[in-house]
Amino acid sequence: MASKKTINFEIVTPERTLLKTKILQVTVPTQEGDITVLPEHTPLVSSLKTGVLEITKEDGNLEIMSVAGGFLEVLLDKIVVLADNADRAQELDEKETEKARKKAEEALKNLRDEDKEMFAEISSQLERELAKTRSIKRWRNIKR
Repeated sequence: MASKKTINFEIVTPERTLLKTKILQVTVPTQEGDITVLPEHTPLVSSLKTGVLEITKEDGNLEIMSVAGGFLEVLLDKIVVLADNADRAQELDEKETEKARKKAEEALKNLRDEDKEMFAEISSQLERELAKTRSIKRWRNIKR
């Protein structure tokens, strides 16, 4: 039986390296839509959108993360995700995430129309919290 091909993978935020390992594939939310990258993929650079990143590790286990902003770089020998924000689903507290989401929704409702900068900031925060919630739910589903 032939072994499956792997590629080096790294996800980094300004604060830390979240994961550095060999993987079988990764599905990444880009501005053009979700893409799945496998070993021997054509090199590319793409900007990330807020969403859920799903990694299949070398051992076949899944790793789920929420990401917000940044870039994906696919090279011949590795995949690098440089994310503005990223969280491993298993490290997130669902109650705290839900609380932050509700707070952002409430702030958005109470915002006046003329404050477009604040609207954009709160909308972005809400989008990050929703991505965290989706990653937690996805993680919970695969662990059943």
